[in-house]
Amino acid sequence: MKQTNFLFLFFLAFLFIPELFAQQKYTLSGTVRDASTGETLIGATVKLQNADHSFGKAANDYGFYSLSGEGGEYTMTVSYAGYLTYRKQISLIGDLKINVGLDPANSLQEVVISAKDRRNDNVKSAQMGLEKLNMRDLDNVPVLFGEKDVLKTIQLMPGVKSGGEGNTGFFVRGGAADQNLILLDEATVYNSSHLLGFFSTFNSDAIKDVSLYKGGMPAQFGGRLSSVLDVKMQDGNSKEFGVEGGIGLIASRIKVEGPIIKDKASFMVSARRTYIDLLLKASSDSSINSNTLNFYDINAKVNYRFDDKNTLFLSGYFGQDNIGIKDLFANDWGNTTATVRLNHVFSSKLFSNTSFIFNKYHYAIELLDKDNNARVTSLIRDFNLKEDLQYFTNQHIFRFGAQATHHRIAPSDITTTGNSSINPLSVENRYGLELAGYVSDEWKLNDKLELLYGLRISSFSLLGPGTIRTYDAAGDIVDSYDAKRGSFVKTYVYAEPRFSVSYSLSEQNSIKASYNRNTQNIHILTNANTSSPTDQYVMSSNNIKPEISDQVAMGYFRNAKDNTYEFSAEVYYKWLQNQIDYKNGAELIANAEVESELLYGKGRAYGLELYAKKTKGKLTGWISYTLAKTERQFDALNGGNYFPARQDRTHDLSLVGIYNFSSRWTFSANYVYSTGNAVTYPAGKYSTGGLTTYYYTERNANRMPYTSRLDLSATLKAKETKKYQSSWSFGLYNALNRKNPYAITFRDNKQDPTRTEAVQTSLFGVIPSVTYNFKF
Repeated sequence: MKQTNFLFLFFLAFLFIPELFAQQKYTLSGTVRDASTGETLIGATVKLQNADHSFGKAANDYGFYSLSGEGGEYTMTVSYAGYLTYRKQISLIGDLKINVGLDPANSLQEVVISAKDRRNDNVKSAQMGLEKLNMRDLDNVPVLFGEKDVLKTIQLMPGVKSGGEGNTGFFVRGGAADQNLILLDEATVYNSSHLLGFFSTFNSDAIKDVSLYKGGMPAQFGGRLSSVLDVKMQDGNSKEFGVEGGIGLIASRIKVEGPIIKDKASFMVSARRTYIDLLLKASSDSSINSNTLNFYDINAKVNYRFDDKNTLFLSGYFGQDNIGIKDLFANDWGNTTATVRLNHVFSSKLFSNTSFIFNKYHYAIELLDKDNNARVTSLIRDFNLKEDLQYFTNQHIFRFGAQATHHRIAPSDITTTGNSSINPLSVENRYGLELAGYVSDEWKLNDKLELLYGLRISSFSLLGPGTIRTYDAAGDIVDSYDAKRGSFVKTYVYAEPRFSVSYSLSEQNSIKASYNRNTQNIHILTNANTSSPTDQYVMSSNNIKPEISDQVAMGYFRNAKDNTYEFSAEVYYKWLQNQIDYKNGAELIANAEVESELLYGKGRAYGLELYAKKTKGKLTGWISYTLAKTERQFDALNGGNYFPARQDRTHDLSLVGIYNFSSRWTFSANYVYSTGNAVTYPAGKYSTGGLTTYYYTERNANRMPYTSRLDLSATLKAKETKKYQSSWSFGLYNALNRKNPYAITFRDNKQDPTRTEAVQTSLFGVIPSVTYNFKF
């Protein structure tokens, strides 16, 4: 114990003693905002330089910055992509606060950010596996139905695999679809798709910033194994009122924002709806006009700035899908989130963010047949309290905080009428408490070496009330008892170390390495290749252990020609423990003893990611390529041998090009190619009572055909006025009309029943789209 205390004190002395003996330092702090709207600018680079010193830092997620230096005269530089650079001569002879408003560049201004102004974060930062989405690029990347889509654009990045044709589900570095933590203003979004995956839940008009962490995950994030998709909503224009939106062939959207109190409080409300159901009602066929097919969603945010030290944010999201076939079935599902957040600046060096978060996902399926009517409902609901703090010193950014989340899962409730042949059923609710604390340090040792390291301690407890059953390997009950309300049934505690390092070979190239461990306690049970509205959620329990992932990665990063070109190559290897699969023939939905149907094993994933991007000039875009392998191993499957996971794909290639032909015309294209997913085809068949039954041997031993698609788009900007802007977007999805596989089924050949034939289902041929966008 004495030795541990000595090492801890030595570590603190190693960090702080050099600063105690250094020359007197003063702190420059403040907030960086868009001068025209008042929106905070996440990651804006603030730099101080003179003849002797040059140092800088990026603004945090709320636009706050803090950097310390020796007293003297400096040139202060603040830069952000798409904005004019701010420069100011300052005298740092005491602590100084400067709030900066950056002016957006208009289409006639060329914004030049020199290498001296820019931190080269993609090269210099110790953070690995981070993909930042440029919201301006999103306007021009062609996607299905012409709708700007965060998730479909993310799928064009290296290491990210699409869930399928037209689907917003995605897999990151070999992880399953449920192993991605998707956050909207810090609230968890459990199902991120509309219309079975053709649209994502994120209305891009309301989004300010998107960051995807694939590896080297910072310690403040936890709860999922593979990635964190951190999406932040716009705050709302605090200067003037504005309206923008778009009218498309099947969906329209609108956003309204403006000041409540100018420069002090603002709001933003964004809404979107499809109107396919309205088109169906125009049909004279009663079997068509009575069907339902729509979704709508609403994003809203209000903020109030009490003073320079305190700002309150209220944000929320509500989305709902409705699909129904007359006299057959109805299906609806949706997400609800609410976030209350208080930013507080304790001092020029200490920043705090306190959040209370609510999120809920629910679905309902209703069978409308009078003899087999039934309604199945399910939900997952969280209450989350978080405290995050950042402390800035000359060479360090310390982050530390804590989080507590209360989970409730209502797996399945089946209600029926008296005439139904289906029996009603209610599966017990399950409750859980997830706690976590973390500390991390971003440490710039010198101009060449930067570290990002931390530790997250997480715990999960299954809570009563409920009937707690213990199953053996065969799925038989070996113990059962009733737990009291609030009792702790089973608790798991894990340490999750995180470490990343960057070593700069020069100003323009570096090598990086990282290691991180993650655990996961909310799991999805599904037979599908990606998430669906009716997925079954379960918690870690006395039977289900937390999933664990350990990942190591290394990479080479290089910029060229004043950061016009960016290149990276990363390799990774991931070990997965306590992976969950199901027994052959398992019933996963509305099963009170679903844990008896589960199998537990391990997995591994490894790959190479290549990425090249052009950031400036008339032609911009990127090329990404992933070579990867993802496998699972379960004693009861495939003879205990490793087999490909469903999401295993050997090759993934994406090419994106955006060409600014003139001040009015912009053309873009993207091409994707990927190896087919691993699937299980029947190994044989037999006939019983005139019915054909297929039997299967090795799990996922076969492959779907490859996917290849070219998408094209063009945007025409109308002549702008001081008060009105508009544009037309034209698109061709799957311009080469390739019939990509969505599903493959098997059937007996009609002429020769002894022969079996495969039938491929494809969703889309060529799909044109036209959208009118406006802003005033």
